[in-house]
Amino acid sequence: MAFLDTKHKRKSALYTTMIGVLLLLIMFVFGLTYFDPPIEYGIAVNFGSSDVGSGNVQPTEALKPATVSESEPEPVEDVEEVEQEITEEPVEETTEVAESEIEEASEPSASEELMTQEAAEALAIKKAEDERKIREAREKEEARKKEETRKKEEARKKAEAERKAEEERQRKIREENERKEQERKAQEAKRKNVDALMGGFSDSNGNADGGEGDDDQPGDKGKETGDPNASGYYGIGGDGSGGNYRLGNRRALTRPIPEYDCNEEGKVVVTISVDQSGKVISAQPGAKGTTNSASCLFSRAKEAALRTKFNADSNAPSKQVGLIIYNFSLSE
Repeated sequence: MAFLDTKHKRKSALYTTMIGVLLLLIMFVFGLTYFDPPIEYGIAVNFGSSDVGSGNVQPTEALKPATVSESEPEPVEDVEEVEQEITEEPVEETTEVAESEIEEASEPSASEELMTQEAAEALAIKKAEDERKIREAREKEEARKKEETRKKEEARKKAEAERKAEEERQRKIREENERKEQERKAQEAKRKNVDALMGGFSDSNGNADGGEGDDDQPGDKGKETGDPNASGYYGIGGDGSGGNYRLGNRRALTRPIPEYDCNEEGKVVVTISVDQSGKVISAQPGAKGTTNSASCLFSRAKEAALRTKFNADSNAPSKQVGLIIYNFSLSE
């Protein structure tokens, strides 16, 4: 067919048919309900054509007019009986009507059943809503507790990390202080050793052990300005080298003059180590007494000290320590 010639048209026709069938099913199941017999409203009343009546036979049409005979008046007793019957009949009708009302009232109407069903549904909905609210409140409380627990755990971890960082910082400070203390002690020991070899050029407190001299008394005989390698004990003190070269009784054979190309002046004291042949094997500028620690002066003083030559001495130590003092002046 022409109206189903495309895929989309066939699909639309299929969907339309399905929707139509579904609507028909809904109408048959839910939309065509009725009551059998239909609901009646009001109070049932007996059929009649007058306000009064008597007898037990119910006519189906209007009564014909009653004829009264003039020759034969009705006795009074009959009137009273008629009146009695008239008065009794309505009572019976009223009783029947009341009983029918009671029966109808005892039977629940469809509207009352509908109202009862709606009330039950409303109660169920309210109960479900209350349960939902209680469940949501419980879930919120659990979420709040979890959040508080998480925050407490984060605070604890942060405090723990800060504590560890502080401990690490304190440990590094202690290690740095210990290192500085060890360096200070090493420098102090080195200075004392050099002072002991140089004959007490430092401000030592006299805590060294041992002694030297030709007397029988304990002590270190000599002068504080003397040389520890000297053999004499008398005089005003000195190094016996005839200048600024101090190496006990050994003399400097060559005394190179430092190259002076620095814009600095001052005194540089160089600690030297000399072997038995008289060669300076090491030189370290900056010993006590140095007044200028410029690197240029240190470099020139070290170069001159390494070129210095002392006299050979087979009795000298393999590494004899001494001093060379250089005075640099811009005015000369």
